[in-house]
Amino acid sequence: MTATPIAVVTGASSGIGAATARTLAAAGYRVVLTARRKDRIEALAAEITEAGHEATAYALDVTDRTAVDEFATAFRSLALLVNNAGGALGADPVATGDPADWRQMYETNVIGTLNVTQALLPALTASGDGTIVILSSTAALSAYEGGGGYVAAKHGEHVLAETLRLEIVGTPVRVIEVAPGMVKTDEFATTRFRGDTEKAAKVYAGVDAPLNAEDVADTIGWAVTRPSHVNIDLLVVRPRAQASNTKVHRVL
Repeated sequence: MTATPIAVVTGASSGIGAATARTLAAAGYRVVLTARRKDRIEALAAEITEAGHEATAYALDVTDRTAVDEFATAFRSLALLVNNAGGALGADPVATGDPADWRQMYETNVIGTLNVTQALLPALTASGDGTIVILSSTAALSAYEGGGGYVAAKHGEHVLAETLRLEIVGTPVRVIEVAPGMVKTDEFATTRFRGDTEKAAKVYAGVDAPLNAEDVADTIGWAVTRPSHVNIDLLVVRPRAQASNTKVHRVL
């Protein structure tokens, strides 16, 4: 009897992470949900279980290497890791940006991804057919004004994915990068603007249909369920209304 493949999803308490967990569970994975907000991931695990799928919750801060290493001891074999934890803080120009914001974005987006990937790579390799997903952003590929710190962090994630793919070629582990453009979720822009809902709303003002979390989750689900010999190196996904980071069609 074939064992149910296990998928770890970081940052699974809301938005793209939560939607990805639901998608993977429905696709037949036993999902392990990680995030700092224990109550959120426990509620999501219960929801997924009640829907007839398999899910467990594990409170984890991906920037805490000791905690990540302890978490990794639970896995001898792992099919899939989705590095989703991250986020943006502020929209200040480089000249006046807060170094603390830059540091926090680098720690969560880059070092957090590094921590979890390093800790779980042996189990992914041991599976004989592992997949690592790094959720970056179109900010990983192109700069925009007011996004310096986030752009720098996401460029770091992008290079991490590229370098890892080069270094582990020949092993049974794929490295997939998914880079979403404008995605409207409950928390991303609100967190970026520190709870200022008016500023957050302006990000999406006049845009007919920005992506939602389920759109990105569906994209991830498609990429990871390709045949084992097929690697989606980089998948950029934007709403039709967005041609680039700085070119968005709005009807105001």
